[in-house]
Amino acid sequence: MPKFICLLLLSFIGSPAISQESPAKKDNIIYYGKESFLIEGTGVAESEKESPYDRLPKSYKDKVRKPVWDLSKNSAGISLRFNSNSTSVKVKWALMNDTKMNHMAETGIKGVDLYCKVKGVWTYVNTGRPTAKENEASLINGLSQIEREYKLYLPLYDGTTKVEIGIESGSTITKPAEDKKLPIVFYGTSILQGGCASRPGMVFTSIISRKLNVDCINFGFSGNGRMDPPMAELISGIKASYYVIDCLPNMTAKQVTDSVIPLAKAIRAKNPKTPIVFVENVEYTRAIFQASLLNSMNEKNQALKTEFDKLVQGGMKDLIYIGAAGSIGTDNEGTVDGTHLTDLGYLRYADYLIEKFKENKLTIR
Repeated sequence: MPKFICLLLLSFIGSPAISQESPAKKDNIIYYGKESFLIEGTGVAESEKESPYDRLPKSYKDKVRKPVWDLSKNSAGISLRFNSNSTSVKVKWALMNDTKMNHMAETGIKGVDLYCKVKGVWTYVNTGRPTAKENEASLINGLSQIEREYKLYLPLYDGTTKVEIGIESGSTITKPAEDKKLPIVFYGTSILQGGCASRPGMVFTSIISRKLNVDCINFGFSGNGRMDPPMAELISGIKASYYVIDCLPNMTAKQVTDSVIPLAKAIRAKNPKTPIVFVENVEYTRAIFQASLLNSMNEKNQALKTEFDKLVQGGMKDLIYIGAAGSIGTDNEGTVDGTHLTDLGYLRYADYLIEKFKENKLTIR
């Protein structure tokens, strides 16, 4: 056999069969794409979406309002889970818009967050800081060569068009087993989407996901969480441990009155016994100074309670009502602008909701 053929065969035999994608090599780092990790935090199959990092199926482009569709391109709440024994982890990611806002850190808008499971607990590692539409970051190095489980959270307020995980040549990267537990499905507003967390892992759904060890699906749409019928149709088609509806900040009292019962009936038609949780308007910290804001918040909460009571009186079971008083603390220190939450506010809100879930005996199935 000619020498060059032997060398060619040896090169194929020695290549690790880790991914179906052709990995990109840079120095001693090999980058692997979506065939090498689980995409979590989404209740929609990849085959139904325009991009694997979208939040709505492409069939909903003409069903939902345009602002909802545009925001669905933001990768809020989506994470990538993988195992690797590499002594270092790098990441490359591409953004759709390179969004900027004057009240939210760019690491939260369009950065990525790496967590690692340590003794069964998801533990923060590092954040990839964005610099342009195309980004690359070294997240950790100097590790011992043992297999670890990682989770990488994607940008909250920008679209993600491509992600690659970089590991050292000769190391392995594999997909963990899929989580068979049913997720918690959240539907709501900019606060749910992640405004204004300093980094993607600090949105309250992701905190809850780590603390309860369950996948959480984030249907937060900035300014546009309004209990729309198409969204009721979509979320009702996702089998869940329970549904959490947290839309009041984006609605008027009349919209609440008109929308709660149709939303609940749409979910209940496909999910006869799955709990539906309605959450009051998160407390606006400026409301103690502005009577009009306080009145508006109270009116929406009262409208929610009135419609909730109608559902209960009408015989609908497995409904949960959660008040918002004290949900982000009582010191007015939980927001960046009186409305949107800081990391402190998000941690408090996540802990508050977990406590209420437990009080109401909600379980993960």
